[in-house]
Amino acid sequence: MPTNQHAPGRIFLLRHGETEWSASFRHTGRTDVPLTKRGRELAVAAGQLLAAMQGSATKTMVYSSPMRRAVDTAQLAGLKPVLDEQLKEWDYGDYEGLTTDQIRESVPDWRVWSHPSPGGESAEEVGKRADEVLARYRGMLTEGNVVLVGHGHFSRVLTARWLGLPAKDGLSFRLDAGALTVLGDERGAPQLEHVNLVPCRR
Repeated sequence: MPTNQHAPGRIFLLRHGETEWSASFRHTGRTDVPLTKRGRELAVAAGQLLAAMQGSATKTMVYSSPMRRAVDTAQLAGLKPVLDEQLKEWDYGDYEGLTTDQIRESVPDWRVWSHPSPGGESAEEVGKRADEVLARYRGMLTEGNVVLVGHGHFSRVLTARWLGLPAKDGLSFRLDAGALTVLGDERGAPQLEHVNLVPCRR
């Protein structure tokens, strides 16, 4: 996914803080699960890390998934986001709320990256949505940084597509709760500047 040549800005992907479901590895797409106490602490710390990385001179535009866990993370991080429906998490369909181990009881070796999620999105569909998101925000990088507050799997797909990789290659990028990934460019070539920057000790 090419970037604007010599664009001064970068895209910061901030995953929401911990929820009870994320802590127990349950697939959390459309279910609006709140942050845990630790998740709120991670969000505050992420905001401090983000501020330190950006400095005070750079214009920052902030957008968030409309899910409560993402909006609360943005606000606790000191951000004032505009909501974007396309930043929602992968739709897991019938597997919503289940862990991978539970799904594998009926579908051995299942992975969200390579197997269907009945009633939900495929990797290809999520990749197409990620392309639309990146196309929309890429043009803003001439003005400054863009912060996208969202979810683990979808942010990993955004990372893969930024680099021109298939959506399924998001498997290769880890993104913990409350962590930052930074997408930039070098002379017009897409670059992964940082991945899974955690704001505090785990």
